[in-house]
Amino acid sequence: MNNNDAVILSPIVTEKGFSVAAQNKYVFRVHPKANKIEIRKAVEELYQVKVVSINTLKVRGKERRTGHTKGRTSSHKKAYVTLKEGSQIEELKA
Repeated sequence: MNNNDAVILSPIVTEKGFSVAAQNKYVFRVHPKANKIEIRKAVEELYQVKVVSINTLKVRGKERRTGHTKGRTSSHKKAYVTLKEGSQIEELKA
């Protein structure tokens, strides 16, 4: 994967995402085939920060119902990115 925009799909802005931001961690939704090296390069180039570690996980879609109609939310991949002490992403601060 060459394009940084294709690797980092969006930041995950939730209550849990803001609680881990206090530990200098940020949560991103990433491309399902992106590896940790590609995610590190993309975050460092997009936000001009130094990444210390990355933890990734795959989130399976959940079954949902609306009346008689059954559906499923989409599966996706998340990355918890830990930044170097003292650096932060201003756009994602609460």
